[in-house]
Amino acid sequence: MAEKSLYERLGGYEGIVAFTNDLLPRLQADPQLGRFWQNRGDDGIAREHQLLIDYLCAQAGGPLYYTGRDMKLTHKGMKISESDWTRFLDHAGATMKALRVPQQECDEVAAFVVSVKADIVEV
Repeated sequence: MAEKSLYERLGGYEGIVAFTNDLLPRLQADPQLGRFWQNRGDDGIAREHQLLIDYLCAQAGGPLYYTGRDMKLTHKGMKISESDWTRFLDHAGATMKALRVPQQECDEVAAFVVSVKADIVEV
């Protein structure tokens, strides 16, 4: 029998929604990272939330097709620093711990996240 996709092992759509529902409020409430959501309307934040779900589902091998922009274009001009990146990783790790994501899946998610760092961190 073939190994399940990361998408399936993370709990499918519901698991990824749970991840984003935990992570985004952490990021928005963070004193350093919250600036990225200042002056954003509720609709824009809701759209970003759904695009993140779609992106993560697609990247994890799920059946969703991501229609948003690529990571480099999405984050261009945001002046995301190495320090911001580290704070994000801390919150992502805390979310995975809170959701009791198994170590193998944590490692796979971390490997993917690290693979897009150059497209996100600018300064």
